[in-house]
Amino acid sequence: QVQLVESGGGLVRAGGSLRLSCAASGRTFSSYAVGWFRRAPGKEREFVAAIGGNGVYADSAKGRFTISRDNAKNTVFLQMNSLQPEDTAAYFCAARRTLMVVSTTLDWHYWGQGTQVIVSS
Repeated sequence: QVQLVESGGGLVRAGGSLRLSCAASGRTFSSYAVGWFRRAPGKEREFVAAIGGNGVYADSAKGRFTISRDNAKNTVFLQMNSLQPEDTAAYFCAARRTLMVVSTTLDWHYWGQGTQVIVSS
């Protein structure tokens, strides 16, 4: 069983930056893909970025967000730059028991509780 805990959300002005962290329990974390998803008010959960070996990004995240992992600390990070009001959402990390990354929401085995990001204009 893997438990995921997100942190780093908050309130930021448009153009600002935040770094989200996803801390995981479990000794096999390095063999798991980890992804970030978000759910804006009134919308469905959507893929943002994920990392197995390399990072994979949604079009909305390319060029602004960077996903990275520190396996020694069992932590995955999402550096978010040039934030815009449309990035406002609850952000969730997820893990799956393979390094293969998928962008769907259905094929992830573990989910965190989420951290809120609010971007003001």
